[in-house]
Order: sequence, then structure tokens, then C-alpha cells
Amino acid sequence: MSTPSSGSARPDAARERNSLSGRAAIAGIGATDFSKDSGRSELRLAAEAVSAALADAGLTPADVDGLTTFTMDTNTQAAVARAVGIPSLKFFSHIGYGGGAACATVQQAAMAVATGVADVVVAYRAFNERSGARFGQFSPALAAAPTSSGIDAGWAYPQGLGTPAAQVAMVARRYMHVTGATSADFGAVAVADRKHAAVNPHAFFHGKPITLEQHQQSRWIAEPLHLLDCCQESDGGVAIVVTSAERARDLPQRPAIIAAAAQGSGADQYVMTSYYRDAMTGLPEMGLVGDQLWAQSGLRAADMQAAVLYDHFTPFVLMQLEELGFCARGEAKDFIADGAIELGGRLPLNTHGGQLGEAYIHGMNGIAEAVRQIRGTSVNQVTDLERIVVTAGTGVPTSGLVLTA
Repeated sequence: MSTPSSGSARPDAARERNSLSGRAAIAGIGATDFSKDSGRSELRLAAEAVSAALADAGLTPADVDGLTTFTMDTNTQAAVARAVGIPSLKFFSHIGYGGGAACATVQQAAMAVATGVADVVVAYRAFNERSGARFGQFSPALAAAPTSSGIDAGWAYPQGLGTPAAQVAMVARRYMHVTGATSADFGAVAVADRKHAAVNPHAFFHGKPITLEQHQQSRWIAEPLHLLDCCQESDGGVAIVVTSAERARDLPQRPAIIAAAAQGSGADQYVMTSYYRDAMTGLPEMGLVGDQLWAQSGLRAADMQAAVLYDHFTPFVLMQLEELGFCARGEAKDFIADGAIELGGRLPLNTHGGQLGEAYIHGMNGIAEAVRQIRGTSVNQVTDLERIVVTAGTGVPTSGLVLTA
């Protein structure tokens, strides 16, 4: 686990050690509306989001020569290129592990740009996750699949651990036992997210904050997880335009410089069911990502002015704070107390409302919010923000970013 530092190394020195840091930037962001029934195909959602991101960046489809997305996305790069009017592609990639891919799509785009493989790469994710294929359902076919994933699932499914909520509940219960964290501590994350979403006109829960009492009274999904500990199911799409830092500075929007980008898969890694680890109270893969982010950027947790932490389930937000070095092991419950993660606190968290409050677009909407914070255009803007960390899905091999002004 990284530990907070009182100061930071020079970013220029970090770039000398790492060829990626500072060489690429996010120049455009775009999204569809977020709903429970989009009424459009997933390909149309992807095309709308990519087109919006290009317009935001002041670029045209003809400028794009790379596309990257999730293995779970149903829209191939070739299909999106046709739908948007992108004439040809020199780079295309897929990233696995569900929500763990979010920041890695930007990493892949930045790597392509930094090495000269492509000039403008768009990362996208689009789905009808509420009105179409819902991720939170029990799928016995998975445990019977003749694949390594099927074999892994075969250990958990017979025990009833066949949904993400049930799988996370096991880890959450152990974390509570070891650290003394309570359901109310998890609830503080949900309350902060919904408070931020309440003033975000693009959030599904715009105008609908919650109290801790409401969190505690919401029904159980898989103890110790209440309904309000679990992210929503959403329809929608988000796209991110990545180009060189030099080119981005000549485009209309203030660029968000990619100071660091990393992936991580920890020891004894499974997908949501890493129960064979000795402690089972942390997320080693996120610790690995954090170590890389701080080494690449020359920054530390203490240098971050805000964070967008993947919040598909609230307990994993507390664990991420510890893995990234914002606090020591077992101390996240104290770190978040007294409004510390709300706007105006020591570490404003998920200022768009997160996946609990804005929408669940596999973490891509969180990256877009980090860009808005760098631009100074967030509805919950942190004053004079210049440094922010973003993470992708937890419980799986994952990824992260540090963005700077």
C-alpha cells in the first residue's frame, strides 16, 4: 500500500522515468442521456457518445484513427467507425474484466498516441444494461462453461455466490469483522454520492438526495449490503477522446493531461471471488495500480485534490482509499467521517454522483467527471483543482488514472 507524502516529486522527473506520463491528454468527452430504457440500440448509443465527444474536442470523424473499448461491449470498432463516419483505423483494442477496463481504455489510447501508432483515439462504452442484458443476474450457464472462467465460477456458484452483490458481500463482511467498519460507514459513501448527484442535471437521481437513515432502512440485497450500497443499472454511453498533449493544447477545451495510467492484477486474483487471499480485506490489484500511478506521475495520494473511485458497491470505496494510500489499513471509516468526502471536505469524492447517483456506465462517466473537474466545469467544482485520481472496477483486475491540468 502506498502511504501519503507531505510533498511531491517533480512531474518532469517522473516523465523522464516513464515515457507515457504527460505525453497524451483527454481533449474531448461525450455522453448520451442516462436512463433505464434508452429506446435505442447499443450501437446507436455508442455512435452518439463518440460523435458528441468529437464535437466537444473540435475534431471530426476524419481525424480519428483509433478506437478502444471493453471486451464486454457489443459494438465492434469497425461498426462504430461505420456508424460515426470514421474512414479508417490504424489502432483498435479491447480490454477485459468488465468495469476494471475503464481507465485501461484510456491507457491503451494514450500508449497508442505516445508511441505514434495513432494520432486520435476514442475510448467508448455503451450498453442497455437496464433494459437489455442485466449484469446482476444469476447465470448458471457461466459455472458450466468449458472455460477457465467457468471453472472459477464453479467454486462460488454452488454456494449461492452467483451475483456481484453476493460475491462482494462476502468480502464486506470480513472487512467489517477485521476493521470495525459498520453498515453506516458504507452508507456515508452512498449519502455523499447521492448528495452530489442531486445537483447534477445529467444524473438519474438528480434532485433525489438520501439520508443515512434512508440508507439503513433500504432493503437487504445480500447482507451486509443494502439496496443503497449497490450501484444502479443504466442505459447509456460515454466516449473519451485522447490525443497528444501538444495537439490537445490547440483544441477548444482545456486538456486533461494523462500524468499516469496503470493496470493491475493481484496475487490469487479471481473475478469478484478472490476468497483465497489470507486477509480478504483489501484489493491488492488496486494497491498495485496505485503504486504505478504515484511512480509515473511523481505525485502521491496526499497531492490529490479530489478522487473518482469506482463505486459499484460502497465497501470497495473504503478499501480503495486504503490501498491508494489516503489512509492506513482499517482507517477508511475514520477518514470519511464528518463529510470528508463531500464537496468542501478533505477529499471530495465522485462529484458527479458516481455510479450510485449519476449512472452506471462501467466507470467511463467517472473519467468524464474527472475531465470536467480539470476543466473547471463540474456542477460540484472543486476550487482550483489541478490533480485528480480515477479508478476502475474493483474485485477484478483493474486500472487507474491520474489527470492533471
